[in-house]
Amino acid sequence: MFEVLVRNASLPETCPACGAADPERIHSLFKVDSSGTRQGALAAGRKHNKKQQLDKMVADREEIEHHRH
Repeated sequence: MFEVLVRNASLPETCPACGAADPERIHSLFKVDSSGTRQGALAAGRKHNKKQQLDKMVADREEIEHHRH
């Protein structure tokens, strides 16, 4: 496996490390880091955790009610 930064050009025809022909292109993702994106990610995580906690509370309550009957 190797990494090459390619800007509007074709890929190398062979892997420089092992000589394998026709290497696969895997696009990397970019990341934006700012206080706004961090705050958004934190808020989304908190919302997700709160929903999971609520779902667990409902499931626990349903289990208790089921065992009573």
